Amino acid sequence: MSKLTIVANIFAKPDQVDLVRTELAKLIAPTLAEEGCLQYDLHQDNEDPAHFLFYENWASRDLWLVHMEQPHIKAYAEATEGAVDHFTLHEMTHLD
Repeated sequence: MSKLTIVANIFAKPDQVDLVRTELAKLIAPTLAEEGCLQYDLHQDNEDPAHFLFYENWASRDLWLVHMEQPHIKAYAEATEGAVDHFTLHEMTHLD
């Protein structure tokens, strides 16, 4: 199994930026405690505050898939339902 990098772009609706930011921040501590989480960094765009980016590194894709089923991920989805305009997620492999 090779390491997996995730780049997730989350775009909040303009009137929901604070809510989305708060809910995204709640994901950090429990995710960093998960097996296989090597890095889980949240960023906010300096020019577009509605744009958030997670840069993640996981020991394997299988462990990331387990992460995606965790209660805190499901709670985030429920709390932000209707608040996110759109998002993209890219599974990436580091090239030497």
